[in-house]
Amino acid sequence: MSNQAPNEARVIPLRPPAARPGTARPLSERPAAQPPAAKEPLWRDLIGDVLRRERLAQERTLKDVADEARISMPYLSEVERGRKEASSEVLAAAAHALGLGLGDLLSLAHRELARQPGRSRTTTTSPYNGLCLVA
Repeated sequence: MSNQAPNEARVIPLRPPAARPGTARPLSERPAAQPPAAKEPLWRDLIGDVLRRERLAQERTLKDVADEARISMPYLSEVERGRKEASSEVLAAAAHALGLGLGDLLSLAHRELARQPGRSRTTTTSPYNGLCLVA
């Protein structure tokens, strides 16, 4: 027996056969176009919107809330705009500075998520109504 490897390379295609140039299927064989799926909002955007809305409803400045929460004003601004994923400690501090508990902030964000257009309204048997937080 020979331990010599065969002189052939195994080729693994990077694209499915229909996606390769020159191998397109006729229109009658192509699957129907699917409508684009509704894009889920990011959690940081929802939280930021709730924080900003609550701050503006109280007619408070960004500086005032940031000082009371003991976080920097630029960082709070980034959180409100959904540009930063804030830690639970930062979210709790910002919520408390606005007179809210962390649970209140999460509840308001959950309501905002449920109100999003295009969200499927499936019924669940869970007492949490679809809200799941993982540590």
